[in-house]
Amino acid sequence: MTPAPAAAPPLQGRVALVTGGASGIGAAIVEALEAGGARSAVLDRDAAALEEQAAGDRLLLPCDVTDVPSVESAVQRVVDEAGRLDVLVNCAGTAAIAPALELDLGGWERTLRVNLTGTFVVSRAAAPHLARSGCGRIVNIASQAATVALAGHAAYAASKAGLLGLSRTLALEWGPLGITVNCVSPTVVLTPLSRPNWENPAGEALREQIPAGRFAEPDEVAATVVFLAGPGAAMVNGHDLLVDGGYTIR
Repeated sequence: MTPAPAAAPPLQGRVALVTGGASGIGAAIVEALEAGGARSAVLDRDAAALEEQAAGDRLLLPCDVTDVPSVESAVQRVVDEAGRLDVLVNCAGTAAIAPALELDLGGWERTLRVNLTGTFVVSRAAAPHLARSGCGRIVNIASQAATVALAGHAAYAASKAGLLGLSRTLALEWGPLGITVNCVSPTVVLTPLSRPNWENPAGEALREQIPAGRFAEPDEVAATVVFLAGPGAAMVNGHDLLVDGGYTIR
């Protein structure tokens, strides 16, 4: 019997832009998208970390997501060099963690500016190009903090809850343009940078509240992004997919 031909990678021929893609969850997403057949463009404000991500035909774009001219220039460069843009993953983020009574306004504003305003700025710049692709996908990395209260996370939770509202509105407005907009909301993700922060009694106490009994790994978040970016999720729009081991079902 003649073997069936191997299936083409789900993202073959697609071009994907990942903000915050030089490290942590973003870097894992870049690798997963490329494994799925996409060509990736990595946008990050950390130029040194970007250089460490140089590989193959990746595009490396130093950029601050809150700087509108810089974002517009970076998005246009992706289209000019790669010829198209099919997928946008908004992963760039920051967090000012402190009890609400101790949280300074600068930390609040910085968190909202990067996590929420930055996502809007990049999405708005990318939308016309995503519409032209005929299969545009936006995947925003939110958080379980958008769904449940976490002490010390006032600014972060507000930014991520706002991200859910923004994503649903964009899904409604841009669905007719051929663009789906969805969120992925992880629990704690054990990146090389974050792992030491959770190897303590507080981390163990939080793990015990997760029905799956552990935190998430970057590649698990990345696999979820690849699904939402691919053809199998063409009818998934305006959804928040929780990757939290069941933490928020309590």
